[in-house]
Amino acid sequence: MPDAIHLRPIEDADLPFLRAVYASTREEELQQTGWPEEQKADFLRMQFDAQHGHYQQHYPTARFDVVLAGDTPIGRLYVDRRDADIRIVDIALLPAHRGRGIGSGLLDGILEEAASSGRTVSIHVERFNPALSLYERLGFAQVGDTGVYYLMEWRPPTEAGDV
Repeated sequence: MPDAIHLRPIEDADLPFLRAVYASTREEELQQTGWPEEQKADFLRMQFDAQHGHYQQHYPTARFDVVLAGDTPIGRLYVDRRDADIRIVDIALLPAHRGRGIGSGLLDGILEEAASSGRTVSIHVERFNPALSLYERLGFAQVGDTGVYYLMEWRPPTEAGDV
């Protein structure tokens, strides 16, 4: 991960940026709808607001961060650190910053933290999300299926050297 990548807690002033990050994760899906741009924008606003509210309510102890490259916001990382598990609530980067090792670097840091504290790492991943292969490469395994999302879990290596 490039050294200039760092995190800072989200602020209310970040909401327009966070909406844009969310919208970027739904672009391909919405291209299939044939909806006019105004309808897409309304839908994305409603969906982001619902998701943001859900995360704030159901993960009250989570850390909600903006991912920065230098001073430029490029994504979001929401993590809930629990006693036995680190839950990645959400990780998303703007399209121009995907595929450059930034997400992998952020995930590597979380896996190192989990390994040093003996915790698992978990994340819900949509079954058709292209990042699913990344999680599998990093050693995550499917441990649950909600129909839309897989619950993926990474376990720290044991002392015997198992992964």
